[in-house]
Amino acid sequence: MEIVRKTDISYDDFVQNHLIPGIPLVFTNTSKLWKANGVFTPDWFRTNYADRTTAINNKEYTMKEVMDLVESSSVDNPAPYPFLFNIPSDIPELLPYIEPVHLNYAQPNWIDSRLFKRGYWGNAVELFVGGPGGKFPYIHLDYYHLSAWVTQIYGEKRFTVFPRGQEHLLYPTPGNSWKSDVNLFEPDYEKHPLFKQATPISFTVGPGETLYIPFGVWHSAYSLTPTISVAFDQLSQKNAPHFIKDVWLLKKEHGKIKAALNTAYAAMSCVGCKIGDLTGVKR
Repeated sequence: MEIVRKTDISYDDFVQNHLIPGIPLVFTNTSKLWKANGVFTPDWFRTNYADRTTAINNKEYTMKEVMDLVESSSVDNPAPYPFLFNIPSDIPELLPYIEPVHLNYAQPNWIDSRLFKRGYWGNAVELFVGGPGGKFPYIHLDYYHLSAWVTQIYGEKRFTVFPRGQEHLLYPTPGNSWKSDVNLFEPDYEKHPLFKQATPISFTVGPGETLYIPFGVWHSAYSLTPTISVAFDQLSQKNAPHFIKDVWLLKKEHGKIKAALNTAYAAMSCVGCKIGDLTGVKR
C-alpha cells in the first residue's frame, strides 16, 4: 500500500481508488474551502476563546493553558496529548469556519442523519490540539469501524498506518479489539515477535492537507510541531455492517438487553439512511 497525495481530484477518483479499496489518501488542497485556513493559530484561539475548557487525564485546562502548553512542548517534555474540543458543543462559533465539514468528499455521511443525533455513535467534530512529542503510543482503529477524516490546519503531524489484513501482527488488546498492545515507538519484540513482520507506513501531513483513513485501517499519530487539526468520522453503506457489529460489542458492556436495543436501532437507522441515499435525501 502506498500513501499518495492528490490535488483537485474528482469524487469518482476518490471512490474508485480509495473509498472502495480502502486505501488512505492525503488531499493536498481540499480544505481550501474552509475559512479556518490561515486563521486557526494558537494566538487566535488565545485571543478569542481563552476561557473555553477541556479535560485530559482528569484535569481541566483552559484554551489559553492548552495553547501555552503545546507551544512549550518538547520531545523530552511533551504536553498532554491530545487536547480535544467537541466543536458543536464546546466552540460552536467555529462551525462557519469549517463549512462544508464534509469537504465535498465525505459524502454520504450517515452519522449526520437525524436518526443518529440521539446518543453517541462517533458523531463528533473535534478540534485536536497537540505539541511536539505528543503521540498515541498505541496503534488503534476508530471505534465503530468508522472512517476518519483529519484536516491539518496548523503545524505538522506524522501519521503511521498499517495495511488491512495485519491485525494478527498488531496484537489487539483482549477485551478491546480496537487498540493494539504494541507500543509503536518502543516495541517489545520479545513480547510481540510478530510485529516484526508488520509493515508500518509513515508520512507527514501539513497545513491545509486532509488525511482520509478508511475504516479498518490501524493507525497512530505523532505531533512534530504545535498542531491544530479538525477531525470527524464517516459512516456509509460501505462500513455499515461493521458499524452494526461494533455497536453490539461496545454496548453489551452495559447489558445485553440494552445492547440488543441499540443494535436493532442502529441497523434500522442504517436501512433508513440507505433508502435516503437512493431517494436523494440531503443531510
